[in-house]
Amino acid sequence: MDQSDEGFFASLPATRGAAGGLIRSVSGDVLLVRRVYDPDHPWGVPGGIMEAEESPLAACRREIVEELGVTPRVRAALVVDWVPPSPPRTAAYQWVFRADVPHTDFRLQPEELSGWEWVGPERLFDHLPEGTARRMLAAVEADDRGGGPVYLENGHAVLPGPS
Repeated sequence: MDQSDEGFFASLPATRGAAGGLIRSVSGDVLLVRRVYDPDHPWGVPGGIMEAEESPLAACRREIVEELGVTPRVRAALVVDWVPPSPPRTAAYQWVFRADVPHTDFRLQPEELSGWEWVGPERLFDHLPEGTARRMLAAVEADDRGGGPVYLENGHAVLPGPS
């Protein structure tokens, strides 16, 4: 790599990444976790920010193990959502994977989570910020169809869906 390549790559925008799991009950409800560190938006999805040089899939697995104390079986990528910058936050790619857990005897990380709940897909907007709720509803719909991934921008589908 010569000096001009280094300058070019250094000039590219930085984009964050996060990955979460769509974990569903046998009746189709969605697992949400209650976060202790965000009182304005206490409910969220099991998952979190990707670490340096970590893939979205590895981040999803790591976060579920850290937060819930169980090792998930990740089955499919359901959603990739590009979220625009909102200073001081840079743009981000949010990944949602379909994940199964072996049981619900969770060992929550107390510095991050205070509880969990099964929530029907029709109630996601009652619990989650609007963009996250749109993303998770798209993940539920993709899961119900048996496929993915679906590409979103800020929680909105921008490409034609499956026929």
